[in-house]
Amino acid sequence: MSAERLNEHLRKTLTRGRVAKSRPAGCPPLSLYLFDPTVLEGPLSHDEAQLVVAEPAYWSFCWASGQVLASWILNHPEAVAGKTLLDFGTGSGVVAVAAAMAGAARVIACDLDAAALDAALSNAELNGVELEVCSDWAARPDTIDTITAADVLYDRENRSFLNEFLEAASEVLLADSRVKDLGDERYVRQAVIEARTWPDLDEFEEFNRVRIYRAGRYS
Repeated sequence: MSAERLNEHLRKTLTRGRVAKSRPAGCPPLSLYLFDPTVLEGPLSHDEAQLVVAEPAYWSFCWASGQVLASWILNHPEAVAGKTLLDFGTGSGVVAVAAAMAGAARVIACDLDAAALDAALSNAELNGVELEVCSDWAARPDTIDTITAADVLYDRENRSFLNEFLEAASEVLLADSRVKDLGDERYVRQAVIEARTWPDLDEFEEFNRVRIYRAGRYS
């Protein structure tokens, strides 16, 4: 997997698009291929703007919750060491890569977007670790110790995953900046940490406060 493959994905919606190696401010130990904002010299054309809105390349940004959860895992390697872990909605793969770096025995990056899976593999290679990929949550491995997920509850219908995660694994590590109250006492808040999407999208300040939750049977 290469940066050029990721550039090909980006250029399907933004002809000037490209990725560049970057270290997110919220998780500087990792180097990732992310959107290069220097290509945007001048405003987007109408057609470019329409395509970007219709098919946003979420994987080309490292969102605040992903950075915070990845950093938390690197600071608490015992939470994932030796375990089989699935990173749900992996995006850039930042959390999956961090889990592999922290000593997880097996890491599966799961995402519906084929470009995100390419990004996760590219970023794993960039950081000297290996991942597996899965394009369908329903086709996940039968045995999973830990599920990680960052900012996947933006749609109210996705709240059902809070149950599904705990049915699929013995432990869940969740980071979210969109939902202030999960409404589920099984998910115990571990920390609230400030971070910004990288490259910075100048989001509302409330979206820069990330809450980390842990649920399930953990030591």
